[in-house]
Amino acid sequence: MLHSWVVMPTCLPTVLRRCPACASDRFRANGKFRVNAHHKLLDAWLLVLCTACGDTAKLTVLERTNVRSLRPGLLDRMHDNDPSLAAELLQDPVLRRRNRVALDWDGAWRLDTGGSDHRDQEVLDVSVRFAARIPVRPVRLVAEGCGLSRAEVERLVVEGKLVSAVRLGGRHSSDFTFTLKR
Repeated sequence: MLHSWVVMPTCLPTVLRRCPACASDRFRANGKFRVNAHHKLLDAWLLVLCTACGDTAKLTVLERTNVRSLRPGLLDRMHDNDPSLAAELLQDPVLRRRNRVALDWDGAWRLDTGGSDHRDQEVLDVSVRFAARIPVRPVRLVAEGCGLSRAEVERLVVEGKLVSAVRLGGRHSSDFTFTLKR
């Protein structure tokens, strides 16, 4: 029987960027936007706050963009300070590259295993689905979902009792499946 696990975000991730005021490297996004109009051209920023000093920084979302070229409803969502739009934009690799920021997902996600009835099974087939692009080590997910230590999971990989089509060693952010034989 195939079990489904879901990696779900619980809050917005921490934005890694150097603060010019206090030299901290962590900002938190609260979903607030600033939009500035220049006739028919718009600039828009996602505001982030330094976790140490509270200084505000702006992540560029739009730069001198014609109003007519915007997706329908995008401007309304920015004016409403939509937190789901902030989450979408933080997931965008183009926006992160343009603003030279990275994301730290520590403490901002959880694993939903659908219950603990699978822990007693001899052979466990699991499909892991990601609700957002959250880079997590598959070994950590297996350890957390099965109630094992990471060292125990590493041992199972070496013994060939934990197999998957994806590499279990590095970070992974897309759906995968694995089989665990106890």
